[in-house]
Amino acid sequence: MHIKNKEKTTDAVAILKKRITKGNPKKLAKLEKELEQERMALQIGQTIYDLRKKAKLTQQELADMVGTKKSAIIRLEDADYGGHSISMLLKIAVAVGTRLEVKFVGKTTRKKTTKKKVNDRAYTRV
Repeated sequence: MHIKNKEKTTDAVAILKKRITKGNPKKLAKLEKELEQERMALQIGQTIYDLRKKAKLTQQELADMVGTKKSAIIRLEDADYGGHSISMLLKIAVAVGTRLEVKFVGKTTRKKTTKKKVNDRAYTRV
């Protein structure tokens, strides 16, 4: 009788991923996408908060500077909010004396096999 040697881990995220997805690649891909969206929302909210604090602005003062309400700034700084617009982020950047930089990062490569049409160019995610 041969017993498979399973790799043990103490990584809580890896354990949760395994339990939630039960080894299903589609479920894992969906979970990874959701986690990335949550990380991004958290990072944006924290960055807005940090920049506001560094500029020594209250939420109300920042709201006044960008032409919105305090409740909008509270929402933008919330890690659970995912509706950040480029135009609002630009206004905040100007208000706190910095610039906004947007990057597309990942494993997207140009291939000739499976194609997705994006602005008349074929790209595939690997």
